[in-house]
This record gives sequence, C-alpha cells and structure tokens, in this order.
Amino acid sequence: MTPIILDMDPGIDDAVALSIALTNPEIDIKLLTSVAGNVSVDKTTINLLKLTTFFKQTQVPVARGAAAPLKKAFVDASYIHGASGMPGYEFPTVTTQALPTDAVSAMAKVLSEAPKPMTIVATGSYTNIALLIQNHPELISQIKEFVLMGGSLSGGNVSSVAEFNIFTDPDAAAVVFKSGIPIVMIGLDVTLKALLSLDTIDAVANIGEAGNMLHKLMTAYGDSEPGGKPMHDVNTICYLLNPEFYTTKDYWVDVITDGPAAGATVADTQNRWSNGKINAKVAINIDTQAFEKWFIEQIPVMNQYCEGAI
Repeated sequence: MTPIILDMDPGIDDAVALSIALTNPEIDIKLLTSVAGNVSVDKTTINLLKLTTFFKQTQVPVARGAAAPLKKAFVDASYIHGASGMPGYEFPTVTTQALPTDAVSAMAKVLSEAPKPMTIVATGSYTNIALLIQNHPELISQIKEFVLMGGSLSGGNVSSVAEFNIFTDPDAAAVVFKSGIPIVMIGLDVTLKALLSLDTIDAVANIGEAGNMLHKLMTAYGDSEPGGKPMHDVNTICYLLNPEFYTTKDYWVDVITDGPAAGATVADTQNRWSNGKINAKVAINIDTQAFEKWFIEQIPVMNQYCEGAI
C-alpha cells in the first residue's frame, strides 16, 4: 500500500477521487485535510466526513484546514459544485468529528512519525501545503513528492490562463513550486481530455449503492465539455496507481501571483530562463480509454465498503 496525505476541497470531482482512494486496496490514507476552495472550509470538512462515513472508513482522521488563501480574498466555485459542494445524494448522518488540531499541525505530526518520506496529494488550492512548508521546513525531507491537480500549460478555466486551484491561491502555489520538493503537476492539459462520457455516467447509476451515489453527484456537476464531464481530481489517484496512462515532461514551472495573468503556470518549454533546472513533472497527455475503463472498474470495489451496498 502507498501511504499518502490527501488534501482536498470537496467538491464533486474531489468526492469521486476520494471515493476511489478510500476503497482502493493499494492506497493507505494516513490523513485527510480540508481546505477552502470549491466551497467553504466548513463545508469541505463536513464533506470529507460524509464520505468517510458512507464508506465506513471513519478510522481515517480528518483535519480542518485553511479557511482562506494566504493573501487574496476567497471566492468559491459553488456555481459549479452546488451550495453544499456535494449535492444530489442524501448521505448518512455523520457521527464523527474532525481532529481538534488544524490541518497543518496534523500533517506535521503524520510526517514526523512516518518511517519514510510520504506522498502528499492535493486536489484543492495549495494553502495548507504552503503553510506546512513555511511553518515546518524541518519536515521537507519527509515529503517524497507532491501530486497536484492544478495548473495548465494550454489555457485556463477561470481566466484565459489560470486553472481554478492555482487561481484560488496563487501565492500558495508559488511557495509549493519553489519548495524544491518533487512535483507531479496534473493540470487541464490532461484533465480536460480524461472525460467520462454521459453514457458512462448513466451506466454507473446501476452499479450498486456507490455507483448510485456517484451518479447523483456527477449528474449535479456543473463542469461539462463536449463529449462528457471532466473528473479533474480523479487523475491524481489514477496517476498514483497507473502512471503509465500518462505522458509527462519535465519542466521548470513558475506561478504568476498578480495582475491579469494571476494563477498562470508558466513552463520554460524552450529553456529560456531556467538554465536547465526542473521543478515539476507535468502531465501533457493521457490514455483516455484506459482512464475511463479503470474508473468503471473501481466502482464494484467501492460497493464492498459503502452503506447499503448491493
């Protein structure tokens, strides 16, 4: 099993990613942390607890994270993910609570006790992990890599150049990309190709209670492209388990923190200013058929864990 810390802002595509991560036998989630992003941090925290309850994985600790970006004002994406962040399905009553400690302190504890460096997967804004880097530099060596959903080399989804997670807290993203910690950047260059067709989403409804739940969430999801719906954050979990699905290139990536290009991730594709230095492995293509097939295969496994499984 691969031990990870999973930092999220659920959000529908985060919820789908977490459903896989909580039930896949190859992944060992040591800590779940919430952050403000798709909706407020209070809502993202309760959404993490809803999913750990649904899948009977309440032993996985949940810690509440940052309520706002490092510097800029917080603006959510409830117009895409609904007011709650996970609309459309009536989840079981949550009977657990988040840890009494904040996300950064909880991350620091898990890392300091880990026998070897760990992977941190982040599918929301990077506020928590930037604060971890700033407040606990002594633990940088305990982070094996960041696997990040975010960024784009080919245009944005909240501006002409910026992807949502980076745009939400570009100052935090700049800290992360300058940290020296290995980064896998999984951005719009691949997530807008890794679509679930509407036929697949309809078919999922009939694959047990987990499929029913996912179908209801994905049907309520306001993010659509010609040919289907992108489950952006699912790609982080898919990459962990199936890196061969992805084509990557090593680049130096800078983050623009202000002005009209705030949130842009600029790769030195022509080696003009980085002097050959590299700070990110950037996913640039994906085997879309393998992705969709793999996704469908996860749902029967989920049904072994969830409430009311068929």
